[in-house]
Amino acid sequence: MPIKIPNNLPATNVLESENIFVMNAARAYSQDIRPLKILILNLMPIKHVTETQLLRLLGNTPLQVEVDFIYTATYTPTHTPSEYLTEFYGTFKDVKHKKYDGFIITGAPLEFLEYEEVAYWSELEEIMEWSKSHVWSTFHICWGAQAGLYYHYGVPKVIMDRKLSGVYRHRLCVKFEKLFRGFDDEFFVPHSRNTDNTRADIEKVPALTILSESDEVGVYIVANLERRQFFITGHAEYDPYTLKNEYERDLRAGLNPHVPQNYFPNDNPALEPIVRWRSVAHLLFANWLNYYVYQETPYEIDSIG
Repeated sequence: MPIKIPNNLPATNVLESENIFVMNAARAYSQDIRPLKILILNLMPIKHVTETQLLRLLGNTPLQVEVDFIYTATYTPTHTPSEYLTEFYGTFKDVKHKKYDGFIITGAPLEFLEYEEVAYWSELEEIMEWSKSHVWSTFHICWGAQAGLYYHYGVPKVIMDRKLSGVYRHRLCVKFEKLFRGFDDEFFVPHSRNTDNTRADIEKVPALTILSESDEVGVYIVANLERRQFFITGHAEYDPYTLKNEYERDLRAGLNPHVPQNYFPNDNPALEPIVRWRSVAHLLFANWLNYYVYQETPYEIDSIG
Protein backbone atom coordinates (compact mmCIF):
# COMPACT_ATOMS: atom_id res chain seq x y z
CA MET A 1 0.00 0.00 0.00
CA PRO A 2 1.12 3.58 -0.57
CA ILE A 3 2.32 6.40 1.56
CA LYS A 4 0.33 9.63 1.31
CA ILE A 5 2.47 12.74 1.49
CA PRO A 6 2.00 16.39 0.51
CA ASN A 7 1.68 17.06 -3.22
CA ASN A 8 4.94 18.19 -4.86
CA LEU A 9 7.15 17.19 -1.91
CA PRO A 10 10.68 16.78 -3.39
CA ALA A 11 11.01 13.33 -1.82
CA THR A 12 8.25 12.11 -4.14
CA ASN A 13 10.53 11.83 -7.18
CA VAL A 14 13.19 9.96 -5.24
CA LEU A 15 10.69 7.50 -3.78
CA GLU A 16 8.98 6.86 -7.10
CA SER A 17 12.36 6.18 -8.73
CA GLU A 18 12.84 3.44 -6.12
CA ASN A 19 9.43 1.93 -6.94
CA ILE A 20 7.91 3.02 -3.62
CA PHE A 21 4.21 3.67 -4.13
CA VAL A 22 3.41 7.31 -3.38
CA MET A 23 -0.22 8.49 -3.49
CA ASN A 24 -1.60 12.00 -3.68
CA ALA A 25 -4.46 13.18 -1.49
CA ALA A 26 -7.23 12.81 -4.07
CA ARG A 27 -6.46 9.17 -4.80
CA ALA A 28 -5.96 8.31 -1.12
CA TYR A 29 -9.37 9.61 -0.16
CA SER A 30 -10.99 7.46 -2.84
CA GLN A 31 -9.94 4.32 -0.96
CA ASP A 32 -12.28 3.02 1.73
CA ILE A 33 -9.46 2.62 4.28
CA ARG A 34 -8.57 4.54 7.41
CA PRO A 35 -4.91 5.36 6.86
CA LEU A 36 -2.44 5.36 9.71
CA LYS A 37 -1.82 8.97 10.64
CA ILE A 38 1.85 9.61 11.36
CA LEU A 39 3.32 12.90 12.60
CA ILE A 40 7.01 13.70 12.04
CA LEU A 41 8.76 16.43 14.04
CA ASN A 42 11.78 17.04 11.82
CA LEU A 43 14.53 18.70 13.85
CA MET A 44 17.31 18.15 11.31
CA PRO A 45 18.72 21.24 9.54
CA ILE A 46 18.33 19.97 5.95
CA LYS A 47 14.72 18.84 6.04
CA HIS A 48 14.34 17.13 2.67
CA VAL A 49 17.14 14.63 3.31
CA THR A 50 15.59 13.34 6.53
CA GLU A 51 12.12 13.37 4.95
CA THR A 52 13.24 11.08 2.16
CA GLN A 53 15.02 8.69 4.53
CA LEU A 54 11.97 8.28 6.76
CA LEU A 55 9.36 8.20 4.00
CA ARG A 56 11.30 5.50 2.18
CA LEU A 57 10.84 3.22 5.20
CA LEU A 58 7.29 4.25 6.12
CA GLY A 59 6.20 3.63 2.54
CA ASN A 60 7.52 0.07 2.33
CA THR A 61 4.63 -1.65 4.15
CA PRO A 62 1.19 -3.02 3.16
CA LEU A 63 -0.43 -0.18 5.13
CA GLN A 64 -1.69 3.16 3.90
CA VAL A 65 0.20 5.86 5.77
CA GLU A 66 -0.67 9.55 5.90
CA VAL A 67 2.13 11.84 7.06
CA ASP A 68 2.15 15.35 8.54
CA PHE A 69 5.39 17.27 9.05
CA ILE A 70 6.01 19.90 11.69
CA TYR A 71 8.96 22.06 12.73
CA THR A 72 9.54 24.16 15.81
CA ALA A 73 7.86 27.56 15.92
CA THR A 74 10.27 28.90 18.54
CA TYR A 75 13.30 28.38 16.29
CA THR A 76 13.24 28.93 12.53
CA PRO A 77 15.60 26.56 10.67
CA THR A 78 18.35 28.35 8.75
CA HIS A 79 19.18 25.58 6.26
CA THR A 80 15.67 25.20 4.83
CA PRO A 81 13.95 28.02 2.90
CA SER A 82 10.92 29.54 4.60
CA GLU A 83 8.91 28.93 1.42
CA TYR A 84 9.59 25.21 1.74
CA LEU A 85 8.43 25.18 5.35
CA THR A 86 5.31 27.13 4.48
CA GLU A 87 4.36 24.72 1.70
CA PHE A 88 5.11 21.38 3.34
CA TYR A 89 5.27 21.91 7.11
CA GLY A 90 3.13 23.11 9.95
CA THR A 91 3.92 23.90 13.56
CA PHE A 92 2.69 22.34 16.77
CA LYS A 93 -0.24 24.73 17.04
CA ASP A 94 -1.51 23.39 13.70
CA VAL A 95 -1.71 19.79 14.94
CA LYS A 96 -2.09 19.93 18.71
CA HIS A 97 -5.85 19.39 18.44
CA LYS A 98 -5.35 16.17 16.43
CA LYS A 99 -4.68 12.55 17.40
CA TYR A 100 -2.04 10.40 15.68
CA ASP A 101 -1.40 6.68 15.43
CA GLY A 102 2.36 7.22 15.37
CA PHE A 103 4.86 10.01 15.98
CA ILE A 104 8.53 10.29 15.01
CA ILE A 105 10.91 12.79 16.64
CA THR A 106 14.16 13.03 14.69
CA GLY A 107 17.66 13.77 15.83
CA ALA A 108 19.25 17.23 15.86
CA PRO A 109 22.89 18.47 15.90
CA LEU A 110 22.63 19.82 19.45
CA GLU A 111 24.51 17.25 21.51
CA PHE A 112 26.95 19.62 23.21
CA LEU A 113 24.18 21.89 24.50
CA GLU A 114 22.41 21.20 27.74
CA TYR A 115 18.79 20.46 26.98
CA GLU A 116 17.59 23.61 28.73
CA GLU A 117 19.95 25.67 26.52
CA VAL A 118 18.27 24.51 23.31
CA ALA A 119 16.28 27.38 21.79
CA TYR A 120 13.10 25.34 21.41
CA TRP A 121 13.41 23.14 24.50
CA SER A 122 10.24 24.46 26.18
CA GLU A 123 8.28 23.84 23.01
CA LEU A 124 9.73 20.34 22.69
CA GLU A 125 8.76 19.62 26.30
CA GLU A 126 5.20 20.65 25.51
CA ILE A 127 5.15 18.44 22.42
CA MET A 128 6.55 15.40 24.26
CA GLU A 129 4.00 15.85 27.05
CA TRP A 130 1.22 16.16 24.46
CA SER A 131 2.38 12.93 22.80
CA LYS A 132 1.44 10.95 25.94
CA SER A 133 -2.25 11.69 25.41
CA HIS A 134 -2.52 12.33 21.67
CA VAL A 135 -0.28 9.64 20.12
CA TRP A 136 -0.55 5.87 20.26
CA SER A 137 3.18 5.11 19.77
CA THR A 138 6.24 7.35 19.53
CA PHE A 139 9.61 6.70 17.87
CA HIS A 140 12.47 8.90 19.14
CA ILE A 141 15.67 8.89 17.03
CA CYS A 142 19.28 9.77 18.11
CA TRP A 143 19.23 13.20 19.85
CA GLY A 144 15.46 12.91 19.86
CA ALA A 145 15.88 9.66 21.82
CA GLN A 146 18.23 11.25 24.33
CA ALA A 147 15.93 14.24 24.74
CA GLY A 148 12.95 11.92 25.24
CA LEU A 149 14.75 9.79 27.82
CA TYR A 150 15.74 12.94 29.68
CA TYR A 151 12.31 14.59 29.61
CA HIS A 152 10.18 11.53 30.36
CA TYR A 153 12.52 9.63 32.69
CA GLY A 154 15.36 11.92 33.79
CA VAL A 155 18.06 9.83 32.07
CA PRO A 156 21.13 12.05 31.56
CA LYS A 157 23.39 12.10 28.54
CA VAL A 158 27.16 11.65 28.73
CA ILE A 159 29.65 13.32 26.37
CA MET A 160 32.03 10.76 24.86
CA ASP A 161 35.76 11.22 24.37
CA ARG A 162 35.40 11.07 20.58
CA LYS A 163 32.59 11.10 18.08
CA LEU A 164 30.99 7.75 17.44
CA SER A 165 30.79 7.29 13.68
CA GLY A 166 30.45 4.05 11.77
CA VAL A 167 28.44 0.88 11.30
CA TYR A 168 28.41 -1.43 14.32
CA ARG A 169 27.37 -4.95 15.22
CA HIS A 170 24.37 -5.24 17.58
CA ARG A 171 22.57 -8.00 19.42
CA LEU A 172 19.10 -8.46 20.84
CA CYS A 173 18.54 -8.27 24.58
CA VAL A 174 14.88 -9.32 24.31
CA LYS A 175 14.76 -11.84 21.50
CA PHE A 176 11.03 -12.35 21.09
CA GLU A 177 9.92 -8.74 21.17
CA LYS A 178 7.67 -7.95 18.18
CA LEU A 179 9.86 -5.04 17.13
CA PHE A 180 12.52 -7.58 16.10
CA ARG A 181 10.43 -10.01 14.05
CA GLY A 182 12.67 -11.23 11.24
CA PHE A 183 15.90 -9.84 12.75
CA ASP A 184 19.03 -11.96 12.76
CA ASP A 185 20.77 -12.68 16.07
CA GLU A 186 23.39 -10.07 15.12
CA PHE A 187 22.84 -7.10 12.83
CA PHE A 188 24.51 -3.84 11.79
CA VAL A 189 23.32 -0.26 12.32
CA PRO A 190 25.00 3.13 11.67
CA HIS A 191 25.70 5.51 14.56
CA SER A 192 26.77 9.14 14.40
CA ARG A 193 26.85 10.95 17.73
CA ASN A 194 29.00 12.57 20.40
CA THR A 195 26.91 11.67 23.44
CA ASP A 196 25.59 8.53 25.07
CA ASN A 197 23.05 7.18 27.56
CA THR A 198 24.61 4.58 29.81
CA ARG A 199 23.10 1.21 30.65
CA ALA A 200 23.52 1.99 34.36
CA ASP A 201 21.44 5.17 34.15
CA ILE A 202 18.72 3.49 32.09
CA GLU A 203 18.48 0.54 34.46
CA LYS A 204 17.61 2.93 37.30
CA VAL A 205 14.20 3.45 35.64
CA PRO A 206 11.94 0.41 36.17
CA ALA A 207 9.60 1.39 33.34
CA LEU A 208 12.37 1.15 30.74
CA THR A 209 13.58 -2.00 28.99
CA ILE A 210 16.82 -2.24 27.02
CA LEU A 211 15.87 -4.12 23.86
CA SER A 212 19.14 -4.06 21.94
CA GLU A 213 22.76 -3.06 22.47
CA SER A 214 26.27 -3.32 21.07
CA ASP A 215 29.59 -4.20 22.68
CA GLU A 216 31.16 -1.32 20.73
CA VAL A 217 28.60 1.46 21.11
CA GLY A 218 26.43 0.51 24.08
CA VAL A 219 22.65 0.75 24.26
CA TYR A 220 20.82 0.91 20.91
CA ILE A 221 17.07 0.60 21.57
CA VAL A 222 15.25 1.36 24.82
CA ALA A 223 11.48 1.20 25.29
CA ASN A 224 8.65 1.76 27.66
CA LEU A 225 6.58 -1.04 26.20
CA GLU A 226 3.47 -0.16 28.19
CA ARG A 227 3.42 3.38 26.81
CA ARG A 228 4.67 2.21 23.39
CA GLN A 229 7.59 4.67 23.51
CA PHE A 230 10.78 3.71 21.68
CA PHE A 231 14.16 5.43 21.97
CA ILE A 232 16.59 4.62 19.12
CA THR A 233 20.19 5.82 19.51
CA GLY A 234 21.36 4.83 16.02
CA HIS A 235 20.41 5.67 12.44
CA ALA A 236 19.01 2.67 10.62
CA GLU A 237 17.27 5.16 8.30
CA TYR A 238 20.57 6.55 6.94
CA ASP A 239 21.23 6.55 3.20
CA PRO A 240 24.32 4.73 1.87
CA TYR A 241 26.31 7.98 1.67
CA THR A 242 25.17 9.80 4.81
CA LEU A 243 28.19 8.84 6.93
CA LYS A 244 30.49 9.63 4.01
CA ASN A 245 28.94 13.07 3.60
CA GLU A 246 29.23 13.77 7.34
CA TYR A 247 32.87 12.64 7.37
CA GLU A 248 33.76 14.89 4.42
CA ARG A 249 31.85 17.80 5.99
CA ASP A 250 33.84 17.43 9.22
CA LEU A 251 37.08 17.22 7.22
CA ARG A 252 36.28 20.49 5.47
CA ALA A 253 35.49 22.06 8.85
CA GLY A 254 38.94 21.10 10.15
CA LEU A 255 37.57 18.80 12.86
CA ASN A 256 40.06 16.03 12.05
CA PRO A 257 37.40 13.29 12.22
CA HIS A 258 38.13 9.60 12.46
CA VAL A 259 37.18 7.53 9.44
CA PRO A 260 33.75 5.94 10.09
CA GLN A 261 34.34 2.42 11.36
CA ASN A 262 33.24 -0.69 9.44
CA TYR A 263 31.85 1.48 6.65
CA PHE A 264 34.41 1.81 3.88
CA PRO A 265 36.15 -1.40 2.71
CA ASN A 266 39.40 -1.67 4.71
CA ASP A 267 38.40 1.68 6.30
CA ASN A 268 39.59 3.39 3.11
CA PRO A 269 37.49 6.52 2.37
CA ALA A 270 38.47 6.34 -1.30
CA LEU A 271 36.41 3.16 -1.70
CA GLU A 272 32.66 2.76 -2.07
CA PRO A 273 30.85 2.31 1.29
CA ILE A 274 29.28 -1.06 2.08
CA VAL A 275 25.61 -0.97 3.11
CA ARG A 276 24.99 -3.55 5.85
CA TRP A 277 21.84 -2.10 7.45
CA ARG A 278 19.20 -1.70 4.72
CA SER A 279 17.16 -4.78 5.65
CA VAL A 280 17.33 -3.90 9.36
CA ALA A 281 15.93 -0.43 8.63
CA HIS A 282 12.97 -1.77 6.68
CA LEU A 283 12.20 -4.42 9.29
CA LEU A 284 12.46 -1.97 12.18
CA PHE A 285 10.01 0.54 10.75
CA ALA A 286 7.66 -2.07 9.28
CA ASN A 287 7.47 -3.93 12.59
CA TRP A 288 6.80 -0.71 14.50
CA LEU A 289 4.02 0.29 12.11
CA ASN A 290 2.47 -3.16 12.03
CA TYR A 291 2.72 -4.46 15.59
CA TYR A 292 2.69 -1.30 17.72
CA VAL A 293 0.65 1.07 15.58
CA TYR A 294 -1.68 -0.70 13.13
CA GLN A 295 -2.55 -3.75 15.24
CA GLU A 296 -3.01 -1.89 18.52
CA THR A 297 -4.23 1.63 17.77
CA PRO A 298 -7.99 2.23 18.19
CA TYR A 299 -9.95 2.35 14.95
CA GLU A 300 -11.64 5.52 16.17
CA ILE A 301 -8.53 7.66 16.30
CA ASP A 302 -10.14 10.27 18.58
CA SER A 303 -10.28 7.67 21.34
CA ILE A 304 -6.48 7.63 21.63
CA GLY A 305 -5.38 8.83 25.05
